Amino acid sequence: MKRYTTQRAAIEQVFRRHDRPLGVLEVLAAGRKKVPSLNQATVYRNLKDMVAAGQLKAINHPQRGTLYERSEKAHHHHFHCHSCNRVYELPGCALKQEKVVPDGFVLENHEIFLSGICDQCARQ
Repeated sequence: MKRYTTQRAAIEQVFRRHDRPLGVLEVLAAGRKKVPSLNQATVYRNLKDMVAAGQLKAINHPQRGTLYERSEKAHHHHFHCHSCNRVYELPGCALKQEKVVPDGFVLENHEIFLSGICDQCARQ
């Protein structure tokens, strides 16, 4: 059984505070506000453990690489802002799954990444 550390608590708090997918460096920067000694290896190790425990889900974004988000969320897609480089969650799924694949194919899962400029960046 793994020890519950202040570093782990800080990382969990980061995901409760930021309701969007986060990269390792984002988790590290936000976690250091709570635990200044937090290092990148500790973040990687805890993210791996949290994915294995089912707390987090890893997302393989085509431009940002691996991102992490809380796993209890319903199916949704993502929007990447090219200006601030953040990835946001888009609620729900507008994809009509029965019309996506040819007859005889069985769709089991999908992920859609949209990109552009977020509302905050567009206002600047």
